[in-house]
Amino acid sequence: MLGSFLPILVLFLVAAFIAVFVITVSSLLGPRKSTPRKLAPYESGMEPIGAAIRRIPVKFYVVAMLFIVFDIEVIFFYPYALVFRELGVPGLMAMGFFFLVLVVGFVYEWKKGALKWD
Repeated sequence: MLGSFLPILVLFLVAAFIAVFVITVSSLLGPRKSTPRKLAPYESGMEPIGAAIRRIPVKFYVVAMLFIVFDIEVIFFYPYALVFRELGVPGLMAMGFFFLVLVVGFVYEWKKGALKWD
């Protein structure tokens, strides 16, 4: 049973080794000389205007959270699409209920005004 997860474990170990290797090599071979210009904030090729710390409207966070929630929920449709013929009618009913919950949540957010951008 656990032998089927061996390739995934090997993949994670290889990825971790590559990440550690690249960070170590770049810290050993990279330049170490800090200048005020290198330490200055950089944004899209322009000098930053104003303070780096400022208030951001909560709408940005709300939209980002809603996007993440719905994006993760939509990902669950992919495995179902791969095996929907084997699941038959019970699988269709389960996915229909899942979709109904998703739509009810979306309509609730829409009615509450969470998706309006003022």
